[in-house]
Amino acid sequence: MEKTNVMRILDQKKIKYAPYEYNADIVDGVSIATALNEPIERVFKTLVTVSNTGTNFVFCVPVAETLDLKKAAKVVNAKSISMIKQKELLPLTGYIHGGCSPIGMKKPFKTVIHISAQNFKTFFVSAGRVGRQIEIEPTQLAALIRADFADII
Repeated sequence: MEKTNVMRILDQKKIKYAPYEYNADIVDGVSIATALNEPIERVFKTLVTVSNTGTNFVFCVPVAETLDLKKAAKVVNAKSISMIKQKELLPLTGYIHGGCSPIGMKKPFKTVIHISAQNFKTFFVSAGRVGRQIEIEPTQLAALIRADFADII
């Protein structure tokens, strides 16, 4: 399996992870969890938002859940936030829709992971490419990207 930038970063930082591959035609998170044969609560999607002041924030939530924009805004001390437009994702993060990872974005953004991740020894996030996921300890991921845990769904 060819390594993604996410995997190279984790190798470089000596952070333990397990890589997974699935059919890249599968794009919705619930189907990805099914393809990985994992409970949907353990597979997280990475969402990129913009605040009313133009600041970007990243949120990781379970694939079957919806980001609560009001809760998320409160957690990052923003008046309001909204999802960025899909066409803005690649130039901003370096990732395409369906392959956006909280690790290795073009520049670091304030990131918040849903607190449910702490219920698991490991959980899944995108490995930075459609068809790839990594399994990682939530605390290790949070330490690497300086993320907080909060109730954002």
